[in-house]
Amino acid sequence: MSDHVDRRTFLKRAGAAGAGAVIASRLPKPGSASAQDATVKPDAAAKRGGTLRYGVHTAPAHFDVHQSGTVANIGAQSPMYDYLIRRDPRDGQTIIPDLAQRWEISPDGKKYTFHLRHGVKFHDGADFTAEDVKATYDRIVSPPTGVVIPRTPLFSAVSDIVVLDPHRIEFRLKEARPRAFMLGSFASGWNIIVRKKTLEENGGNLRQVMAYPGTGPFRHVSRRDKEVWIMERNPSYWNKGLPYVDKLEVYHMPPFSPELGSAILTGKLDYARLIDPVTWRKAKETPGMTAAEFNQSVIQAVFMNNKKPPLNDPRVRRAMHLALDRHALVDVVKDVAPMSVGGFVYPFHELSTPASELVSKRLGYQKDTRPRLMAEAGHAGGLKNLTFLVRDVATFKLWAVAIQAMLKETLNIEMNLKTVQISQWFEDAAAGNFDLGISAIVSALMDPSDYFTAWYGKDGPQNYSNWTNPAFHDLARQIEREVDDGRRKTLVRQAEEILEKDPPLLPVSYEKIYDAWHNRVRGQNPSTFFGIYDVVRWDNVWLAST
Repeated sequence: MSDHVDRRTFLKRAGAAGAGAVIASRLPKPGSASAQDATVKPDAAAKRGGTLRYGVHTAPAHFDVHQSGTVANIGAQSPMYDYLIRRDPRDGQTIIPDLAQRWEISPDGKKYTFHLRHGVKFHDGADFTAEDVKATYDRIVSPPTGVVIPRTPLFSAVSDIVVLDPHRIEFRLKEARPRAFMLGSFASGWNIIVRKKTLEENGGNLRQVMAYPGTGPFRHVSRRDKEVWIMERNPSYWNKGLPYVDKLEVYHMPPFSPELGSAILTGKLDYARLIDPVTWRKAKETPGMTAAEFNQSVIQAVFMNNKKPPLNDPRVRRAMHLALDRHALVDVVKDVAPMSVGGFVYPFHELSTPASELVSKRLGYQKDTRPRLMAEAGHAGGLKNLTFLVRDVATFKLWAVAIQAMLKETLNIEMNLKTVQISQWFEDAAAGNFDLGISAIVSALMDPSDYFTAWYGKDGPQNYSNWTNPAFHDLARQIEREVDDGRRKTLVRQAEEILEKDPPLLPVSYEKIYDAWHNRVRGQNPSTFFGIYDVVRWDNVWLAST
């Protein structure tokens, strides 16, 4: 990418979800009357019946969607549940009604009142009421002991959740937040509505409960671990006429794996998510198939344990930050997984640094400063015997070797690679048993108010570096409260400058998603989606004749 790429060109290169952000600016604003009239309705032209065979990673460590942060849960479980409000599956952007048929926001922005649908039932026949919404969000806002929910910071401003009557509920805020941020938080695909009784019967922890009742378009039939999760159409679904297909079979397929690629290309699957670039290119060229790309709500990053000197020195961390050639790292995995270059803020978001600035002033281009920074930190001769904790995934193993070589060549930093399974990686990271570690972390929203807290916040749920910077945390709190878009953008840029000088992690790349499907699958085109966690219910998808 040259230093002179304009924003339009950058958005094209950044992928379809970047364009989706632009499209969203022309769609009805969240909460507008037109959005509230936009409940997904059945298409008279759609064909009914059949079985949709979907391949995606679905081997979860537990079954509690609220506590999860991985597609292993949401990929298979989401079709069984609904949300208070949702992202429109037709564009992946617009916020529309779901279990709440409409909502009101007070003029001061401190009260969100949701009017719930009548006649909705859980799969076990129980009536859905505002008490279920309250129980769900009470747990998300203030998780019980032993329960950790990554989306809790989204609702830090919520002071009270009040049931006004069986079909009206009010969220009261301590202080106003940007409306798009709050509505986006409610619409997150992670925030499924579950029964109050289910939570009470399981002590507020659903990790070991495989098929707790939902209100969603599909209901549980059977599951074979690490093989397939089978669901059937919910005949009592509140949105009459949906879903279209009779049966949904979600097959476990490791991301970017040869097994997934072979299954979609040979027709054993109808739809595949997280395919590798080689398979994606073949699907694009195959008659009767379609392939799409879009950006994912995931950053791939190297964490530096701030509790271990000298990694607690910002100069050492910044020298490492400037030593990594991100374009080369993206190229290293180009045939394994699709990635794009970015810094500390999503590169395809309207608040992100312009492409020309990102390339010319950041991300390894200030090479002359690296030796000086290490010398000022007292490590002109480099560092030895650092432990580099690596997840046992193809992309991370490839990157680890490349990063090991880059840091050795530029800063004389020597590292020993320690490759472990994913569960062990998170155990070691939480215990601080590493110097550097490479993994991926996720956000619910593109809005910095989400991931500035989750990724970089003091004691944030995904702050594996144990990083803290009081000036940054103060700015992050200001950004959370600021409702003026122009002032927010200024504050985000100030925060970004702090992150550049005192890196909490080393951005490696931002993930893209490659999907492919056979053209008999209709009603699903993720090219304008952001991430794979919001539009995942398959209620609007149907199968044409082959």
